[in-house]
Amino acid sequence: MRYLKTLPHSRLKIDLFSWNNKYIVKLESGPYEQTYKVAEFDVAGIADVEALLTPEFLEQVQVRFQHMDADWSRALATDEDLT
Repeated sequence: MRYLKTLPHSRLKIDLFSWNNKYIVKLESGPYEQTYKVAEFDVAGIADVEALLTPEFLEQVQVRFQHMDADWSRALATDEDLT
């Protein structure tokens, strides 16, 4: 996997990669990550991939991170109940 660049964001770490004829967008928040893959032939280049990361999309990414955290917290609480 080839690292391309990091995109600035105040709350998320956003890295772009290229691998196996795909662009990979990796978004991180704390211990969680989301990864999106875009076929290179579906976009004209990196600028098109960046254009997909609209404020609305990134807001939903953050909501998804909140849901992931809630799911993980519930799983840990359930695990503690079993011990």
